[in-house]
Amino acid sequence: MSLLSVAGVTKRFGGITANRGISFDVAPGELVGIIGPNGAGKSTLFEIISGFYRPEEGDVRLDGVRLTGLSPDRVCRLGVARTFQKLRPFAGLTVLGNVMVGALTRTKDVRHAREQAREIVARVGLEDKADAHARTLSTGQRKRLELARALATRPRLLLLDEVTGGVDQRTIPALVQLVRELHASGLTLLVIEHNMRVITAVTQRIIALHLGEVIADGPPDVVARDRAVVEAYLGQAYTR
Repeated sequence: MSLLSVAGVTKRFGGITANRGISFDVAPGELVGIIGPNGAGKSTLFEIISGFYRPEEGDVRLDGVRLTGLSPDRVCRLGVARTFQKLRPFAGLTVLGNVMVGALTRTKDVRHAREQAREIVARVGLEDKADAHARTLSTGQRKRLELARALATRPRLLLLDEVTGGVDQRTIPALVQLVRELHASGLTLLVIEHNMRVITAVTQRIIALHLGEVIADGPPDVVARDRAVVEAYLGQAYTR
């Protein structure tokens, strides 16, 4: 059975079709990557799955429950969490306070939320920054905070939008390892990523988008050599 089912999703903005008839399933415990050039419709797809946009056509379901048309907070409570390409921490709150915001979607007990937040802050490697304000963090640390806040909502499906984007090369391996650990814990992940070394290293399957449509779906090594993917996104140099 599928945990996530995306069926015939189409989204338009005026005369522009951002997603056109997109369909795929994600199985429980799977780690799936989404690639494609800028403007391919990747982030729009995340906005639809997480409830920020409503598609003109198609349907999104989580474990058979229809998500289409639900508000983002309702989608979150049903088990879908996400990170954002543009980092959005609550700058005036501490790291712990930011993660508590996520935890409070599942409990009204502030003490319990604080305990959960501390566990998750440690899990993502920010234990020594728990009492630091979010605005003082480096980009790599903010990426971890974004992950922590999403994890605090106790998701069944986690959408990661450019988890390594904008960080220095030395920071990437630790973030990749964190994603692997999350997957190993049983979490289902759908990951947008431009770094092909990262996406082919961590995912079990890749979905490639171009001009709002799925042009390939399969194992990383197969998709990376697909003619349509090479022409639309990777370029011949990648396959040499």
